[in-house]
Parts: sequence; C-alpha cells; structure tokens
Amino acid sequence: MKVLIVGANGQIGKHLVSSIQDHNQLDAKAMIRKEEQASYFEDMGAETAVVDLEGDIGPIAKAAEGVDAIVFTAGSGPHTGADKTVLVDLDGAVKTMKAAEKAGVKRFVMISSYDTTREAIQSASSSFAPYVAAKHYADEWLKSTDLDYTIIHPGRLTNDEGTRKVKAAPRVDRDEIPREDVASVIVASLENDSTVGKEYQVVKGSEEINDAIKSL
Repeated sequence: MKVLIVGANGQIGKHLVSSIQDHNQLDAKAMIRKEEQASYFEDMGAETAVVDLEGDIGPIAKAAEGVDAIVFTAGSGPHTGADKTVLVDLDGAVKTMKAAEKAGVKRFVMISSYDTTREAIQSASSSFAPYVAAKHYADEWLKSTDLDYTIIHPGRLTNDEGTRKVKAAPRVDRDEIPREDVASVIVASLENDSTVGKEYQVVKGSEEINDAIKSL
C-alpha cells in the first residue's frame, strides 16, 4: 500500500513516514511545501511531492495519483491566525478530499483534534475556537463523502518516546499521547479495514496499539 502523507514535514508526519518506511507492506509518499524539505524523506527512501496546500486542487490530485491511501496530518500550527487555520485545517483538508476523489483514492485517514463537537467549539477559548471549528467542519465534510474514511482524535500531543500502548474508543477521558504513538495508531488504522467509517479518540493507555484498534 502506498500512502500519501499530507503534512509530512510536521512532527506527526515525520514519525509516520518513518513508521511506514519501516513497514514491509507500506510505502510512504511525503507531500511537503518546500523543496529543501525533500532530502529528509528521500534519505528514508520515501518518494516526495512538493505541493502548496493553499494552492489549487490539481497539484494535490497529481500527488495523489497512484497511491492507495491518503493521511491528512497537516496543520497551520499554533502561531498562525484564524485566516491560516481556515485555509489549511479546513480548506486544505476539503481540497485534499476532493483531490482524493479526482485521483480515485478511496482510503482517507484524517488526524483531527481531540474534541471537535459543537460543544467543544462553544467552550473553547477565543483563540482556540477557530481551530476547533475548522476541524469540526473538515470532519463533517469528510463524513459526507463516499471516501473510506477514518477520523482519529488524539489527546494532548507530547514529544515523549512512544510506548505502543493506548486507550482508544469513540469517547475516552482527556489525556495526553506521544506523537510517535499517534503515528503507530495511524499505521494500525491503515492495516485494519474495520476502522473504515469510524472516528475515535485515542490517548495513552495500557492496551497494545494493534489490539486497541482491532477492538474499535
């Protein structure tokens, strides 16, 4: 399975490309914004595609040609304004879905925010609300498509070393999770067709990742 990682140069994206390249049945294609980022992934043996997520759908669809699945893990980052949040986390996500449809790619994994419910938007701080709203509408758009989607809602992200043990369910108590483990959760979701059409929250826990994902 060849997997296009949108947002590959992000922290989760880098872990994901590494995990996929270490997998004997998966192959990564890293979608990045800048040519100078390519060597990092090429050194792992991964193919790269330089595409501006804020541009047209066409180049995204071109990058998606010949792949079997797309993982959207791009984000505008914590230091940008609401305008970039809308353009990347919402519009960029929707354009990637449309690009998947155009390229004939059915499998789509979305890395969302921990809680994107209407209640979460209303209770979020004024600075965080645009991000939650963008994720909410991106998730809702994905669920309205014919794509074979999985939506993953990780808890508070840390740079701790992964433990390969998590707690995953439609609703779990708020907690943290290492980014390295999120990458492993994505791989497990790609491996398990039982996650198609599902969304779930995931935090650190005591269950092996593969077992936790299989039991969803």
